[in-house]
Amino acid sequence: MTQPIPFLDGPWWPYLALILFAVLPTEIWRWLAVAFARRLDPASPLLEWVRMVATALLAGVVAKLIVTPPGALAAVPLALRIGALAAAIAVILLDRRRILLAVLVGEAVLIGGGLLLL
Repeated sequence: MTQPIPFLDGPWWPYLALILFAVLPTEIWRWLAVAFARRLDPASPLLEWVRMVATALLAGVVAKLIVTPPGALAAVPLALRIGALAAAIAVILLDRRRILLAVLVGEAVLIGGGLLLL
């Protein structure tokens, strides 16, 4: 039987495992993206396609959360969830630079409506 490595048996093992198996595999792609992004033209058709796919994926996730919500959100009526989305979209249409405000308004409508209904 081989002897265990003392450093790996100590209290630092979870942190080392976190760095090796969680941080490095994801960070490496970010570093590569930064290295290659300098050479890309922001107006290229490929990047336009990537933006469209990312937007479509985000819209799909939001739609799924509204139509078939998980957990406590399922107790909130569909009309209220759609109303919160409409409020957030209204803020975005008024000023596209205020995304955080749109998120906060949508959350306020959702939470406020949920508290009034319960």
